[in-house]
Amino acid sequence: MSRVPLPYTAKVLDLFRNPKNLGKMEDATVVAVAGNPACGDMVTFYLKISDQEVIEKATFESYGCAANIATSSIVTEIIKGLTLKAAWEDITWKKVTEEVGGLPSIKFHCGVLAVGALKRAIRLYFEKKGAAPEWLPKDHTFEEKQALEEEELAKMLSKRLKTAEEEKK
Repeated sequence: MSRVPLPYTAKVLDLFRNPKNLGKMEDATVVAVAGNPACGDMVTFYLKISDQEVIEKATFESYGCAANIATSSIVTEIIKGLTLKAAWEDITWKKVTEEVGGLPSIKFHCGVLAVGALKRAIRLYFEKKGAAPEWLPKDHTFEEKQALEEEELAKMLSKRLKTAEEEKK
């Protein structure tokens, strides 16, 4: 069986080779993780948020494919300087896909994952504060649900692996 390379855009390949804002942020206001153990993509977002609820800085760490790295990178670029409300309302997986010049349909989940991590970070920020603004929906968004489902699957797989290792002993 031969593998055909995926038709990534020049922008995706550039962001994969030269990601923007890559790395852990030691003084982050909030950190959120999202991942898909089925395909191996994992992303952690770090946000530095001002007292006026503006995203001052955003970085990410990623373990994944070119599309995962590119979409995470572009999200960190486009959210800088946005209020949390604007980032929540304006950043969608479709917008992220457009910003990178398109993705093969099999890789759309990478945009969903990046936006899911962003929205989880925003929700976590308000949970830490103990007060959610009116514009923040009580129910999780599609992207958050995907990130949460993937996280639960990862926990379940991890638990099974530990159980299997213990049984071998």
